[in-house]
Amino acid sequence: MLEAMALVKLKFGAFLPFYAFQTKTPTEYFSVLKDIVLECEHCGYDAVWLDDHLMYNEWPILEPWTTLAALSSLTSKIRLGTMVTCNQHRNPALLAKTAATLDVVSNGRLEFGIGAGCQETEHMAYGFGFPKASVRIESMGEALEVLTQLWTQKKATCQGKHYVLKDAVCEPKPLQKPHPPITVGGSGEKTLKVTAKYADRFDWGSLPSVDEYKRKLGVLQEQCKTVGRDFGEIERSCWPGGQVLIAKEESELKEMVSKHNTTGLPLEEYRKGNLYGTPDECLEQLRVYVDLGVTYFMLYFADLPSTDGLRLFAEAVAAKL
Repeated sequence: MLEAMALVKLKFGAFLPFYAFQTKTPTEYFSVLKDIVLECEHCGYDAVWLDDHLMYNEWPILEPWTTLAALSSLTSKIRLGTMVTCNQHRNPALLAKTAATLDVVSNGRLEFGIGAGCQETEHMAYGFGFPKASVRIESMGEALEVLTQLWTQKKATCQGKHYVLKDAVCEPKPLQKPHPPITVGGSGEKTLKVTAKYADRFDWGSLPSVDEYKRKLGVLQEQCKTVGRDFGEIERSCWPGGQVLIAKEESELKEMVSKHNTTGLPLEEYRKGNLYGTPDECLEQLRVYVDLGVTYFMLYFADLPSTDGLRLFAEAVAAKL
């Protein structure tokens, strides 16, 4: 098994959500975020990913596309992604232009993630509306048609239910061809229809078990058959847990749990929902997914904004895989 694994390039993305930085003022927030991104690049992570939220109570939140543009000028190798852009927040034609611009200024380092949106409060507060899930997913599918046309065609014309374009030009085109890799976020079966048609990679968030992950693979495979897509063209990604808690010693891990287990779950229950353990224990948990063909791991380190966990993972887990 280890010989087979050595032939596959595994990738690791670090998720850096706004709620990991809420002890900071807005200016400190960006300063700390910048330092973490530079550390991720130094440690060899393939990408950093920002979430796309506009408000949560009165917490300060940085808009992700503007922030990624700033980070692109401070980095040189690490890829930059949205986990995930909320389709309802932006007109897809303007989003196509924004994404193409970021791909150019970052020298082809954009990871494009998109989802149908889930936070009703911010949608309504900002005046976007919040239609039922089936409509939001349908709208996302149309948006991806708009995006891919603008990125790949000289002129884009679309006459959809939600979006209309006529001879729209997007220049410059993205540097990545045919376009930046598309990650579709969401694990619902209606979302998987959109994933089957447009995604280069899927993202299902943290699932409760490996068995559920396998079931979703089966559903996506059937959706690919329906739309005439080769199932093997879509890269398999996973979150091996909602959070990553890694330390060299069990005593350190228990200290981390006491700090981050805000729901008070028993230790065994808490471990089930997260990637928890020493480096060797984390390796064993990841190998289960590697055997299922996963080549991309999304990681949210529970000890952020500390970089201890992401450094240890890079040195003692990612390097060995």
